[in-house]
Amino acid sequence: MGGLTPHRFDQEATLPDEINPFFQTWNTPFGVAPFPDLRPEHFIPAFERGMAEHDADIDAIVANAEPPSFDTVIVPLERMGALLRRVNGVFWNLSGSNTNEAIQAVEREISPRLARHYQSIAVNAALFRKVEAVWNERDTLALDEEQARVLDLTYEGFVRDGAKLDPADKERLTTIVERLATLGTQFSQNVLSDEKSYRLVLDPETDLVGLPPALVDATAQAASERGLDGQHIVTLSRSLVVPFLQYSSRRDLREKVFAAWIRRGENGGEADNLAIVAETVKLRAERARLLGFETFADYKLQPVMAKTPEAVQALLDRVWERARIRAEQEEVDLQNAVRAEGGNFTIAAHDWRYYSEKVRKSQYDIDEAELKPYLELGNVIAAAFDTAHRLFGLTFTERHDIPLYHPDVKSFSVADRTGRHVALFLGDYFARPSKRSGAWNSSFRSQEHMGVEDIRPIVVNVMNFAKGGDGEPTLLSFDDARTLFHEFGHALHTMLSDVTYPSIAGTSVPRDFVEFPSQLYEHWFMREEVLRRFALHAETGVPMPEELLARVKRARNFNQGFSTVEYCASAIVDLDFHLLREDEITEHFDPVAFERRVLDRIGMPNAIVMRHRTPHFTHVFSGDGYSSGYYSYLWSEVLDADGFAAFEETGDIYDQETADRLYRYVLSAGDTREPDEAYRLFRGRMPSVDTLIEKRGLA
Repeated sequence: MGGLTPHRFDQEATLPDEINPFFQTWNTPFGVAPFPDLRPEHFIPAFERGMAEHDADIDAIVANAEPPSFDTVIVPLERMGALLRRVNGVFWNLSGSNTNEAIQAVEREISPRLARHYQSIAVNAALFRKVEAVWNERDTLALDEEQARVLDLTYEGFVRDGAKLDPADKERLTTIVERLATLGTQFSQNVLSDEKSYRLVLDPETDLVGLPPALVDATAQAASERGLDGQHIVTLSRSLVVPFLQYSSRRDLREKVFAAWIRRGENGGEADNLAIVAETVKLRAERARLLGFETFADYKLQPVMAKTPEAVQALLDRVWERARIRAEQEEVDLQNAVRAEGGNFTIAAHDWRYYSEKVRKSQYDIDEAELKPYLELGNVIAAAFDTAHRLFGLTFTERHDIPLYHPDVKSFSVADRTGRHVALFLGDYFARPSKRSGAWNSSFRSQEHMGVEDIRPIVVNVMNFAKGGDGEPTLLSFDDARTLFHEFGHALHTMLSDVTYPSIAGTSVPRDFVEFPSQLYEHWFMREEVLRRFALHAETGVPMPEELLARVKRARNFNQGFSTVEYCASAIVDLDFHLLREDEITEHFDPVAFERRVLDRIGMPNAIVMRHRTPHFTHVFSGDGYSSGYYSYLWSEVLDADGFAAFEETGDIYDQETADRLYRYVLSAGDTREPDEAYRLFRGRMPSVDTLIEKRGLA
């Protein structure tokens, strides 16, 4: 497991407290976890003590004889559970980015226990009476903006979690929440199991046809990491699957890899997710009904920017029809490319990326293999750092004295223009079997300023790029590079947080606003000002030629029909699942059949598959973070298209006045105010959907 040694794991074993690092002071740089000293068997005792201390904190609030006030109820709620927060911060990051069987065993045990623990607090009647008493007096308390927001969100959170239910319904809700935690954990572990177990061994004589040298090297590196030195393999990592589908001349192999990729979580046996999806959807519907909502989508969308399923559906419908028409036009171009090669088959989903590359080469004279040498990982990271320096005055200094959980992870201390420490940033960029797929931003420690010390965050970006071979650079696709900028936008939102209370820090904002800073940051990567300085050839150091830059710009909206259709289809299916009522989810409910009915209803093109099919849709089913909310990337894209225009209108994409407004009202403000208000303070108005349609070239 890299830096976290996989010692023997025995849940019955007990360890002396003095050797459990969670029960000691961490005298490490920036208070980072002492990863080399952590063992899987440390987590259960730490979780158990953390929950016990958390319960004691709650009991103390309830037992306090003073009249309920912001200082006697809300402030202690913000402070409580320090040990549990520390353990959570370490464990859940490791379970996603550097897991093993022992860590997964802990995850299966602790997920339902934590869910029950938190739910028991949410439905604690005596505690809620105190919170409600403070909330009822809110207009007389002379609270500042942050305090008023924290109080409102605290009260609303208790209500949404069932604090006003009768005892029987509270107990049923707790059972549901506990079961959903178990199901979500199993779902994500099943997907990872399918991803880890698959490998297509490639014959170097016949199976590498069409693959560019960098991809050949990546398949060799993937084999070497799995003990297959001298061989070549394709795994189900997106960073290998997508380029293989783009370049492999072997249609039979493309079909085989694509079939495995889209069937993750749907292969029968212990790792099959279909029953989990059915039970999850039914339990979510029951949860919503208990809380007084017609559907789970109504429940989930109430506190976000969209507010209602109808608003989400209106956005998706408007974009979907334009995207579908564009995708059908693109498919005609691909079919013509098949015929030009003498093919007599109808384009299929496993063909789309391969023939898209050919059409892009024909129409724009652009080949991804020509671009990748100019997108070396280190240079793209430097570009992300430099953009943050120009906008916000941040400086990134690599550290070599930080204990880390894997040798591939890099660490950087971050300072502002005054030299003040802002954050510790970790970059975990390479795919490996111990990491779940995808890309994400997280934190080991959140920002807060409730005491004398300003607690600064420890932030991590996790990617799954195909690592270059020994001594070879890691080359990124344009999509990879945009992903790096996207996740770094999330990181800035986390690092620059400057609020008092932890519950509203960083990316705690509503789901359909949280993607705004990340998607906004992607715009800088695509600008000539950035590419001219950092798109340097990995071997020669020569900047990307101006004529190639021009071709890249002209091709910016190429294949937008395809990418918008595969994304919107996933968002529509997600929403439709959560518009189901309990009685519509029968004992024999088939999630894949339901998925198919939704896609047939909206006219899904046969040659395109959802970006995330239901059996491996971890955004939605490995927890409810994006359930009913996968649309949020599109909602935020309406904001980011208009938001970047605020910089462009000044004639300077680094305009300081605009950057200062972005920092003040969005990046540093956390969830201090409603997102609509935050955006208006930054931009002066709300945007139109037309801005998004124009950006994607779908007008």
